[in-house]
Amino acid sequence: MKTVLITGGAGFIGSHLCKFLLDKKFKVICIDNFITGNRDNIGHLESNQNFLLINHNVSNRIKIDEPVDYVLHFASPASPVDYQKIPIQTLKAGSLGTHNTLGLALAKKAKYMLASTSEVYGDPKVNPQPESYWGNVNPVGLRGCYDEAKRFAEALVMAYHRIHGLDTRIVRIFNTYGPKMRRDDGRAVPNFITQSLRNEPITVYGDGNQTRSFCYISDLISGLYKLMMSSINEPINLGNPEEHTVLESAEIIKELAKSKSEIVFKKLPADDPHVRCPDISKAKQELGWKPEVELRQGLINTIEWFAADQ
Repeated sequence: MKTVLITGGAGFIGSHLCKFLLDKKFKVICIDNFITGNRDNIGHLESNQNFLLINHNVSNRIKIDEPVDYVLHFASPASPVDYQKIPIQTLKAGSLGTHNTLGLALAKKAKYMLASTSEVYGDPKVNPQPESYWGNVNPVGLRGCYDEAKRFAEALVMAYHRIHGLDTRIVRIFNTYGPKMRRDDGRAVPNFITQSLRNEPITVYGDGNQTRSFCYISDLISGLYKLMMSSINEPINLGNPEEHTVLESAEIIKELAKSKSEIVFKKLPADDPHVRCPDISKAKQELGWKPEVELRQGLINTIEWFAADQ
């Protein structure tokens, strides 16, 4: 039985990944300090004899006595609301956390995966964004703590790959949604769903014509597993290339939730990307992966989960 260590394992994506890998008969060590993760996300896993939860801050040295075959570094605030509230912890997760997990992987001779982000492209001048695009990032803006933490993390991972020969993976995750997202996450889908279910005003920032692409969580998890099992060391995009305006997304969610909410517009936050859409040619060609869940179906699943969890 292979052992996989997942940092940020109680977060939205991390908790789905823990469950998926347990089902694949891995032993899973989950590390989280619950700054943005939620223990309820992994509570149903704690009785599994192949699951171990460690409450720990990855910015501090990580000590694991047993063998580890895979280290997956997913620990980081990922919502603008969170990382603008705790920018220093965000920078530490991307820098010290990446350094500590890389050191652990090197010591254990484990394969390594970094959860990076589409935010490394900043407010892109190229659409859709291929992995070869270097990005358009404001390093000292409000989002810089997250963008630059991930850009540094990618550089550090590649340095460990080139200098130490560590077998590494870098995944650039585009907007992902689904059950287990926090209501106060601050991103579009949970905001729109929560406001719709409560019949509160749905807040759209700017004129709503900025675009996003939304990937359902099960599609992302299958892509992460394919990447984990692959031999691809260069960064790879995972996301849904179907582009929607933010306003269109709000209208779809309002319709599906049968909401009486009105849509209201607020000032666009600083450095908010105008477009965000992945070029997934590389994932299709090298992983044989593409998203399967259509947006409306994924949103129905997510709305039902939010409604049941009220």
